[in-house]
Amino acid sequence: MNKSRYGRLFSSVAAAGAAALVLAGCGGGPGVSESSSAPTETSGGASAAPAEVTIYGTIADAEAKLLEQSWADWSKENNITIKYEASKEFETQIAVRAQGGNAPDLAIFPQPGLLGDLATRGFLKAAPDGVKANVASGWSEDWAKYGTVDGTLYGAPLMASVKGWVWYSPAEFKDKGYKVPTTWQGLLDLTAQIEKDKGSAPWCAGFGSGDATGWPGTDWIEDLVLRQSGKDVYDKWVANEVKFTDPQIKSAFDEVGKILKNPKYVNAGYGDVASINSTAFGDVADVLVSGKCSLHHQASFFSGFITEAGGTVGPDADLWGFVTPSIDGQGNSVTGGGEIVGAFSDDPAVIKVQEYLSSADWANSRVKLGGVLSANKGLDPANASDPLLQEAVKILQDPATTFRFDASDLMPGSVGAGSFWKGMVDWINGSQTDAVLKQIESGWPSS
Repeated sequence: MNKSRYGRLFSSVAAAGAAALVLAGCGGGPGVSESSSAPTETSGGASAAPAEVTIYGTIADAEAKLLEQSWADWSKENNITIKYEASKEFETQIAVRAQGGNAPDLAIFPQPGLLGDLATRGFLKAAPDGVKANVASGWSEDWAKYGTVDGTLYGAPLMASVKGWVWYSPAEFKDKGYKVPTTWQGLLDLTAQIEKDKGSAPWCAGFGSGDATGWPGTDWIEDLVLRQSGKDVYDKWVANEVKFTDPQIKSAFDEVGKILKNPKYVNAGYGDVASINSTAFGDVADVLVSGKCSLHHQASFFSGFITEAGGTVGPDADLWGFVTPSIDGQGNSVTGGGEIVGAFSDDPAVIKVQEYLSSADWANSRVKLGGVLSANKGLDPANASDPLLQEAVKILQDPATTFRFDASDLMPGSVGAGSFWKGMVDWINGSQTDAVLKQIESGWPSS
């Protein structure tokens, strides 16, 4: 796996700021085809050429090939040619194409907010009955709402990720008699114990990601806001009804600071607290695999970086993970990400593809190919490519789990991919929390 891939992904998210949401500029982009139509028959009863459905998204390179492989058999069986196009400029170009009348048939949105913007402007089609049925049966209410705008379902979830995993060495835990903590305070106590036993920092962290430097820090804050203050405060925070300057948000920064701003606890293998910003987030896998680092906070996708660094993932392997524990040890509250599929066309072939992508059949087909997971209730966890992804599927499918989409992806780009990212960098560099919170809050659009 290319260690810059997620850096590019999150850099592209930054493009979804105000400019992306103001549908300016006309004219289409490359790879746009004519509107699709349903398969027809010739006068002799033979099937005509396959209908063509275009899909546009951010999923690129090797992952794009797996995406295309996931629907290849279905596409052939249903006489529908699916043409997929990836773009690093998706967030800006999808708006341009929509206004220019050259939108793709379907788009895979990495941000619910962008889908919502295009829906409210009348560009997206309401989800057809088949998609509604699939969402009702296969997805939780939390997931369904990310494709819902003003009470109307416009899109169905596609893939998912679970954030907030704490990566550790099972061998080290067994040798030292450490137990996986069940509360946040337990995690702080474990941190102190490892530092005492090891005589060095237990945690490693990397916020470096090119233009997107800082995003791993937002994941820490989001985890603590959800765990400390609950889903209602989290939702109000995303909507700016609870400000960054609110004591509840400051409390989350204070708790995260007990680890990330403590020079005794970070940055294993790299240096002091300030080195967090200059350490590429993917490079951290190297010190985890070598044993220089004992604990690291990162999403489920990090298993790929561990493999690239020469490590193995599993409960009895080189590295394993547990979800950042709750405050009181009661239940799972997790943050994560994913995509929503929305349609610009309601032609029969497009509807058929849209329905398939919202189904458990497609979810199982894609997850079997490796590297990703889905929150679809019909997904067999055994199809996940590694043990940690299997655990993540179980968490997503557990009705007792409280799931919330990554807050920075739900906030306006000027905040979520702007002042929030920058604020995390400044905070790690030593800026006072109150000043950082005011600076982040100032990124919210005035209207």
